Amino acid sequence: MTADQAPLGSGFGVTSTADDVIAGIDLNGAVAVVTGGASGIGVETTRALHAAGATVVVPARDVARAQVTLAGIDHVEIAPMDLMEPASIDAFVDRFERSGRPVHLLVASAGIGGAPLERDARGNESHFATNHLGHFQLVAGLGPALRRAEGARVVMVSSWAHRSSDIVFDDPNFQRRSYDSNSAYGQSKTANILFALELDRRAALDGIRAFSLHPGTIVDTNFKRNVPEGVLEAVGMMDEHGMGVIDPANGWKSVAQGAATSVWCATSPQLEGLGGLYAQDCDLAPLLDHTDPDVIAAASRFGPAALGVMDYALDPGTAARLWHLSEQLTGVGS
Repeated sequence: MTADQAPLGSGFGVTSTADDVIAGIDLNGAVAVVTGGASGIGVETTRALHAAGATVVVPARDVARAQVTLAGIDHVEIAPMDLMEPASIDAFVDRFERSGRPVHLLVASAGIGGAPLERDARGNESHFATNHLGHFQLVAGLGPALRRAEGARVVMVSSWAHRSSDIVFDDPNFQRRSYDSNSAYGQSKTANILFALELDRRAALDGIRAFSLHPGTIVDTNFKRNVPEGVLEAVGMMDEHGMGVIDPANGWKSVAQGAATSVWCATSPQLEGLGGLYAQDCDLAPLLDHTDPDVIAAASRFGPAALGVMDYALDPGTAARLWHLSEQLTGVGS
């Protein structure tokens, strides 16, 4: 499964923008669903896909706010959905399914990070529920629409933060261990990668390919909301005026650069015939040995780091185990 997990030499890089990677790609007639499409890099993802001709559907927890945010992008469809509310996911899926349309692209850009301990109605920890389980339920529900596309891509926006935690199968929801928001976030981002791997294995014969990615660190979004005061200034990610520093060489990107890898994964012809892989900087990422001392040292740093994907996040056995756990926790059948 990981044989193809190595840089392609895509010709794009850390400074590439969403417009750069989608240039010349025609999405007329395509339908895209972008969770988180009305905040952060999701807005730029929505804009770029729409500009290339796609009909973009944005599920949003706050429809009124999403309408304001996306007001300058004509004909984007906004519908209510909350990833922490299983019933709202089912309602979104039911409404979409009644339209009979296919889904050609599904970009899972919504997510939370650094949140205090909270649980959804099923008792699942909020990072795991929002970032992974909600998307698991959504993708399962939209399975018929993805198959109708006869060639679809599912893109999971993960993070280099996956280095913080593998899946803790003995206690994924912090019911017995002490809660730590960094570990909770890291576990949910590892889940994004494993989910894309197993989804691709299961659905490739139906024409559905899946990818995951690290977008970079985009300070001028909700990212900075949950970072302790003074940390961003200390590592040079925020200036004396409280503004995010754009320094792509260190992975600190603009919103347009941050959305580029999502858009590349969703649309690039360079990925035809591939799937289950993890990208960064608009290319596939190197595979890392999580026991390597140099990798361990880089993973412990906040700020600039040697990026890649941890081998445990692309383990097929772990991916299958997570799929079964997710079915149990959501009640979604295989």
